[in-house]
Amino acid sequence: MAKETEIKLPVRDIKAFERKVKKLGGRSVRTGNARVHELNVIFDTPDGGLAKHGQLLRIRTESMEGGGKKGVPQRVMLTFKQPAVRAVDDDGSRFKIREETEVEVADAAMLRKIFEGLGLRGWFSYEKYRTTWKLGTATRWAKDLLIELDETPAGTFVELEGPPEAIDKAAEALGYSRKDYLLKNYLELYAEDCRRRSVPPGNMLFAPGKKKSAALATAKNKKSFQ
Repeated sequence: MAKETEIKLPVRDIKAFERKVKKLGGRSVRTGNARVHELNVIFDTPDGGLAKHGQLLRIRTESMEGGGKKGVPQRVMLTFKQPAVRAVDDDGSRFKIREETEVEVADAAMLRKIFEGLGLRGWFSYEKYRTTWKLGTATRWAKDLLIELDETPAGTFVELEGPPEAIDKAAEALGYSRKDYLLKNYLELYAEDCRRRSVPPGNMLFAPGKKKSAALATAKNKKSFQ
């Protein structure tokens, strides 16, 4: 079990953001095409028992964009997250901190069948494209920091995950202040986006046929959600 410390930040201009990351010495953690498509399904009991206790159970299926056989997942991850906690001191309360257990599994469909047999149901699905960077060796303070750009139907965000001091330093270097920090998950951000647009929420998925360019899909999907 690992402790996850992170924040989200809004990204208005993807190209400008990527230029800033590269200027800091950012390099993709993946070879070839760095952009990965993720399909996430959150499971819970019929009465929402896990969510009531601040827990999260998720199956994530990752596929490399333009790589491998079309439609064939590259990796399936099972994740269980404990309730988010606040740091003891006020200074740490600006971060989202929670215990996380994660393991790679062989077959998402079989795991889903097991969950359903136990009475769990996949009640919320969301997808995104993720590009993950780490900063170069010259920035020793960022050794354990991940910079993860997420293009979603509800907007584009970056997650900074790692030691608190590295998160603060990276956010400042990328042009953000602490008032920009977001601790909400994608379900909450999606629900807010639906309220702004006065549309009923469902699953946070790209419209069919628009997955080739998540940046384009983000703009076009302001009126169309599944």
